[in-house]
Amino acid sequence: MRRVLTAVAALALPISLAGAPAVAASHGSSAHSAVTSAQAAHTLNRPTTLVTQRPVDVCNYTASRPSLSVGSSGAAVQQAQCYMNQAIGAGLDEDGDFGPVTQSATKAFQRCAHIVVDGRIGAQTWSFLSFWANAPGAPFC
Repeated sequence: MRRVLTAVAALALPISLAGAPAVAASHGSSAHSAVTSAQAAHTLNRPTTLVTQRPVDVCNYTASRPSLSVGSSGAAVQQAQCYMNQAIGAGLDEDGDFGPVTQSATKAFQRCAHIVVDGRIGAQTWSFLSFWANAPGAPFC
């Protein structure tokens, strides 16, 4: 076993070094200008704006994902209600009030998703809600 690991390490070392930048033997100005040119090219090729690589969200009330429970209100509740409507066809009014009807729909969604059923929307439920609501083929349960 030790021989196999040594052989793998011996093969991996040249591969990992192949991508490393070359070090000039002399400290002349040509080595310095090559590095400066490479840095300038890298800076010029770098994008100036961030690119998001996620699909367009089906619900656009807010990007905030706070913990929600009965009594919560606002745009985050509307977002969760919209997600539940998309994910499981809950038929909720997207009114921003987390009452007993929204709690019941939350529990139904959690049972359907096979996650902790507590009627509150925390990190795990947000994750499943956003994924399911934006997935092709929704509603699911």
